[in-house]
Amino acid sequence: MVQKAERVNAPQLSGRASSARQGRPVGNVTRGTTNPNRMRRVDRWLTGPQAWRLRSATDPLVVDLGYGATPATAVELYGRLAVIRPDVQVCGIEIEPERVRTALPLQRPGLTFHVGGFELPVPGRPVLVRAFNVLRQYEEADVPGIWRVVQDRLPRGGLFVDGTCDEIGRRVTWVALDRERPLSLSISLRFGSFELPSDVAERLPKALIHRNVPGEPVHAFMQAMDRAWLESAPLASFGKRQRWVGMCRGLRAAGWPVQDGPGRWRLGELTVDWDAVSPLPRDHQGP
Repeated sequence: MVQKAERVNAPQLSGRASSARQGRPVGNVTRGTTNPNRMRRVDRWLTGPQAWRLRSATDPLVVDLGYGATPATAVELYGRLAVIRPDVQVCGIEIEPERVRTALPLQRPGLTFHVGGFELPVPGRPVLVRAFNVLRQYEEADVPGIWRVVQDRLPRGGLFVDGTCDEIGRRVTWVALDRERPLSLSISLRFGSFELPSDVAERLPKALIHRNVPGEPVHAFMQAMDRAWLESAPLASFGKRQRWVGMCRGLRAAGWPVQDGPGRWRLGELTVDWDAVSPLPRDHQGP
């Protein structure tokens, strides 16, 4: 059962995280809707440019945080990461005990399920934590404190991915954070699922979704994507993939700190430095 969202903040999170192993997990029960293969785009990124983190980890521990009403995406994550690191240990964590009981028959060597929340009740420090469509159901003001609780559990070289996607994984965004700070915003779209790239704005992570307004950096980036997409229209005769690559090149030429290169862009993926889209303090917003 989904409980009414409880407000959480940094001091509460700090105290609750330190005592969660003896009491209530940190967080709220959320809707838990999910579908098979919904996380394929972010998983492709984790097994692509981020695979080095898992390969170099002393302890290949990975957490799928808030996997939902069914464990399909956690099972898929294990299968995808085991190709990179056969000894990977994937722990699916859910705050709703019944969801964990449902998942237990699918446990196997390398894949386990646990009741818990943002405190991450697993031994050791997970090198990767994936939380999708979880923070979206919290208040924006709660996000920094939640981020900090999870970041404090990461080892050096660890990564926390906070993302949002549509019901079948065609429009996907995520923020990547290391132990110290947010690193980047990634956008991944299925060609044919949008008219303008900014259509993905409805799936921005909680830290950004309410900031897509004039005066905010993420709004400027959404507008810049649309301009570069329209300016790349002559490439459409070669296919939408080439048009997307042209858009990414145009954004980089315009000064946006776009990461990676054509190999990732051809997948409908785009990653930009977090500093370029980070929300402004509330008292510095434009009109």
